[in-house]
Amino acid sequence: MTTTQLTILGFVLLFLGTTLGSSVVLFVRKEFSDRLNTLFLGFAGGIMIAASVWSLLIPAIDSAGAKWGDLSWIPATVGFLIGGLFLVLLDRVIPHIHNHTHEEEGPKSQIHKTIKLFFAVTIHNIPEGLAVGFAFGAAAVAGDMAAYMAALGLAIGICVQNIPEGAAVALPMRNVAGNHRKAFWFGTASGVVEPVSALLGYYLSTHIINLHPWMLAFAAGAMIFVVAEDLIPDAKISEHSHLGTWGVMAGFTVMMILDVALG
Repeated sequence: MTTTQLTILGFVLLFLGTTLGSSVVLFVRKEFSDRLNTLFLGFAGGIMIAASVWSLLIPAIDSAGAKWGDLSWIPATVGFLIGGLFLVLLDRVIPHIHNHTHEEEGPKSQIHKTIKLFFAVTIHNIPEGLAVGFAFGAAAVAGDMAAYMAALGLAIGICVQNIPEGAAVALPMRNVAGNHRKAFWFGTASGVVEPVSALLGYYLSTHIINLHPWMLAFAAGAMIFVVAEDLIPDAKISEHSHLGTWGVMAGFTVMMILDVALG
């Protein structure tokens, strides 16, 4: 495949994972048990943690090495923290409702709960799309096939974690939306933001080359924020500690293997 085809494939995989996950609502009539939900969300969280470290933070530090030398950790640290602050900002300006806690955040609004839940899922998906876009943009600038394969590995990992995450979100959304088809379409629509965010990330990464390490770390910080604030609490790992922990470890292992094997 050409580098352009690899990039397009990576962007499509993001949307495909969410769509596959959301399609579960068309065939499964009951919500997942707490144990299965813990396993799935823990797995998704593990993938995002590993992706943040192996595919984003380490490359960010390596990328900053030529200019920053022994201080190459500074862009990674600052970018990482800004990524978390970006998610805090989105939480403040976008009205949304958390899936499992039913806690509402953002400005008060009269919009339907379905839309608020949709916004919550969409907020989660933005940093994932940006991460893949930044990775492919950095690969395009480097012109290195190994960098493209590493970016594809990241896209595959995000696609895999989107499947259980999408299913875990679409099933409860059915109760809010009123029927399974609406839940499916809302879940699928939430995935559209990922390739759109990826295109934005790709554009920024190919036009502002000096910010590569900052942008990669930014995406890592945003993803870790999502894991810590939503995925882990929603997984209720405290109630099923070993199952949830093994879910996180399995997800981390899968993403680590993808990054090392393809990168």
